[in-house]
Amino acid sequence: MKDLKTNDTNNKISVLGARVHNLKNIDVDIPRNSFTIITGLSGSGKSSLAFDTIFAEGQRRYIETFSSYARNFLGNMERPDVDKITGLSPVISIEQKTTNKNPRSTVGTTTEVYDFLRLLYARAGEAYSYISGEKMVKFTEEQILNLILDRYEGKRTYILAPLVRNRKGHYKELFEQMRKKGYLNVRVDGEVREILHGMKLDRYKNHTVELIVDKLVVSSRDEQRLKDSVRLAMKQGDGLIMVLDADSGEIRHYSRMLMDPVSGISYSEPAPHNFSFNSPQGACQSCKGLGVINVIDRE
Repeated sequence: MKDLKTNDTNNKISVLGARVHNLKNIDVDIPRNSFTIITGLSGSGKSSLAFDTIFAEGQRRYIETFSSYARNFLGNMERPDVDKITGLSPVISIEQKTTNKNPRSTVGTTTEVYDFLRLLYARAGEAYSYISGEKMVKFTEEQILNLILDRYEGKRTYILAPLVRNRKGHYKELFEQMRKKGYLNVRVDGEVREILHGMKLDRYKNHTVELIVDKLVVSSRDEQRLKDSVRLAMKQGDGLIMVLDADSGEIRHYSRMLMDPVSGISYSEPAPHNFSFNSPQGACQSCKGLGVINVIDRE
């Protein structure tokens, strides 16, 4: 192991001539990549060394790397009364809060590092399906049209718009609404059915309902019809459509949102609150974001 007492500045933080508050021109070397505890009597200058000297200088240097425009919002930070400090990195500081017992307060939230991590995952992260493991994809309407033309040229297809996914209900009002819009057929639990007046399902069973927007043989000569059908299906399916091969029964999913091309599940665009355990959109449904579940031990 490399000796930390060498003059290599990468291995230690060197403070020379610190005179902040109660510090009397002291020199100290603090090893990096280790856990260091500063002890002493009350008033001996522990906080002055840790917070008002080392932390203050590390923060000041970090802020100096910002543009002059950004520094206008942060204000000027005075240099601590010290001759020289070497080996510093950008720093964070967590002050003692003995009265805070909130389980939702962590090192990440207290230092606000967690906010930056959530933003990083939301803007730079890549989504993968938890069902198939496939990378989530999203398409424009033009891309979807081209994919359908390439894959289903000359084939009999159904253009479907998903309305209900494995949920209970009779959906009488939904069927009536679609009937009034002029649609004739739906696909209920894999079965194509005509939309009749007063049509409803068993309200105590889970159902999957897809609206049949169009039935057609895909051809580049009918590109405008296909384009109009895709647009209508995207509108009724909230950005998600399905294409059913009438001969083989194979279904493919296409979406403007993040979508698993295999299973058809889709996600909305990731946002920072999706990665927050303190937000209903990001918290675990079982433990509500606390990481602990209280249950009764029957034994």
